[in-house]
Amino acid sequence: MTLPALPEETFRRVLCVVAHPDDMEYGTSAAVARWTARGIEVGYLLLTRGEAGMPNPPEETARLRAAEQRAACDVVGVEHLTILEHPDGVLVYGLDLRRDICREIRRFEPDVVYRTGHDVETPYGYDQADHRAAGLAALDAVRDAGNRWVFPDQIDEEHLEPHSVRWLITPAFAGAGATHGVDVTGEPLRRGVASLEAHAAYLAALPDHPAPADFIPEFTAVNGKAMGVEHAVLFRADDLQAPIDLPADD
Repeated sequence: MTLPALPEETFRRVLCVVAHPDDMEYGTSAAVARWTARGIEVGYLLLTRGEAGMPNPPEETARLRAAEQRAACDVVGVEHLTILEHPDGVLVYGLDLRRDICREIRRFEPDVVYRTGHDVETPYGYDQADHRAAGLAALDAVRDAGNRWVFPDQIDEEHLEPHSVRWLITPAFAGAGATHGVDVTGEPLRRGVASLEAHAAYLAALPDHPAPADFIPEFTAVNGKAMGVEHAVLFRADDLQAPIDLPADD
């Protein structure tokens, strides 16, 4: 079965919640490039500064990676970038993390939230602990944001309002949970590759890391087959405002 396209006509604003600088650039930023070109506003929320990701002193690494992330955002048309200072490598799922993500949802008011998954095992191997913590916290923060009695200080003291997200999207693979895709053939893919290339110092510090122009087109071509297009990024998409489809009684 050919996967359908994400219903982009219903998207106005997308908030992408990830753990580190560069997490968006391993394919998903190509979809972001398509969205921004269509006038959809996209914001990034990074939960850490990525200071544990290079052999440099942490503060030096944090400054470098923030600058590279800003450059990567510019490539794909993302203006709204927020970087928090939760500790890299030991990100802890809990109320503090949920509170910070909830605050950004209420502030940015997206109708779509992108988050990483929280499974230990993935089609590409065991996932990193920070990614799992970020994915689970983002899932819960989406619900928190719509409930005025959760983190009410944000409403009473920070003058934010409860906000209900419609779509929750998570990266997925054909045959492994994907429900929808985004056609990134052409310019979106080119910009997606360039956005990862913007993390030049970080990539240079990783031994034997493949060139972005080699591996991103390769796996987006595999994903494209699931949509019947040349290149695609795939997601699991959940409409959180859709009626619950209860099984009928026999």
